[in-house]
Amino acid sequence: MRRFLARLAHDRELFFGVTILGVIVFLALFGRLLWPLDPLRVDILNSLMPPSPEHPMGTDDVGRDVFARFIQGAQVSIGVAIGVTIAGTLIGGTLGLLAGLVGGWFDAVISRVMDAILAFPPLILAMAVAIGLGPGVVSAAIGVILAAIPWYFRLLRSEVLRLRTLMYVESAQALGASNLRLIRLHILPQTTSTIFIQASSVFSFSILTLAALGFVGLGIQPPVPEWGTMITEGLAFALTGQWWLGFFPGLGIFMLAVSANLIADRLRDIYDPKSGARLSI
Repeated sequence: MRRFLARLAHDRELFFGVTILGVIVFLALFGRLLWPLDPLRVDILNSLMPPSPEHPMGTDDVGRDVFARFIQGAQVSIGVAIGVTIAGTLIGGTLGLLAGLVGGWFDAVISRVMDAILAFPPLILAMAVAIGLGPGVVSAAIGVILAAIPWYFRLLRSEVLRLRTLMYVESAQALGASNLRLIRLHILPQTTSTIFIQASSVFSFSILTLAALGFVGLGIQPPVPEWGTMITEGLAFALTGQWWLGFFPGLGIFMLAVSANLIADRLRDIYDPKSGARLSI
């Protein structure tokens, strides 16, 4: 943490990424207190109003405040992305740790399953899961988690295989340390920074994939505000001058993804500068 804070004071790109992410997270957490309008409130008389002091991001085709919907969309996108990132870390990371340490048939079987999942492009896999389970936030989250698990698995498995060859790990194993003790005391502490770096990249991927699923109608369903769905709704009015309907949610997706990627890149430079190829998505 000290290295991160020291780098934050001098690295403009890292500072920019943390600032943008912090602003969006702040809006997601406290935006409803600062702007208490109901994002689902219909006001036909004020439909398609351009940005103004009363409606900083304008209104949509049924008079709903776009800024209020933007705030709730941030809550939904960030909440689901955090859940996806944590679930992918726990499932994929645990499988990778066990496969690298146990080896044998367990490693062979899990590795083949992960290779089969990686054979599909991540977005196509997430779309297929969402179609199979039906549109909705749960199916979208499951699809993104399934696409993210192999990244953690391969990363942690390779790290464990590398750490197993180190002298102190071999000594602990020779003294009879159990696999759980090896992971808890000797392996996991050495991989924590790598996990956080990958989690930053997966968070960005989750934001983009959830927006893409919402854009094609497979993600979070209306009337719940979600940035990808809001862009889809705004396309119908893009050619008639109501640019704000799709612009602001698209800007939110862009800024959130860019900030997460900047943070991931800088964390990689700080903690694991030789791992760029392994951590790429």
